[in-house]
Amino acid sequence: MPFGGPRPRATPRIPRGEIVSTYETYEEAQAAVEALSQADFPVSQLTIIGSDLKTVESITGTITYGKAAVSGAISGAWLGIFFGLLLVIFSPTATSFEFVGAALLIGAGFGMLFRIVSHAVTRRRRDFTSTMQVIATSYSIIADGDVANRARNIVAPGSSWAQPAASAAPQPGTETAPTPPPFSPPAEHPSDPPRAV
Repeated sequence: MPFGGPRPRATPRIPRGEIVSTYETYEEAQAAVEALSQADFPVSQLTIIGSDLKTVESITGTITYGKAAVSGAISGAWLGIFFGLLLVIFSPTATSFEFVGAALLIGAGFGMLFRIVSHAVTRRRRDFTSTMQVIATSYSIIADGDVANRARNIVAPGSSWAQPAASAAPQPGTETAPTPPPFSPPAEHPSDPPRAV
């Protein structure tokens, strides 16, 4: 760029390669990459691609005037504390933390009032709280063509990274009691008289 300006960023592209495996959740794909890393696989040649992105909005509850007042008071109190501390630090006459308390109360009052008014205005359009997430329907691990077969062998079902060895030690609390030896009658002593038949 002229005058030493920053260069424009390259246009993002979908990585090319072969699909090693596909998973339903990101945690499963992440676990597969961690297993490949533990197997000394060059993970820099891997890419996790999420397909069919969807927006998921989870409803967490309804907004009432009481909840609006409490949330507004809390947010306003934090803002009041911030400005109160700035006043104490940079003002030569504000030498007491009473200014912080006054700023806290003023901020809580303004925050409560603002939140109640905004809730009254938007009550008919949106009277609930929610969280928004963007998730994918499936997650695929893409690898370069020259190492894709090796990656498939590592993450294949039944491999050592996915299933523990059969000779592994049992977990605490899962030990089984030893099997008793079969019962056998005691042998007769040579000095004992023969038993009558």
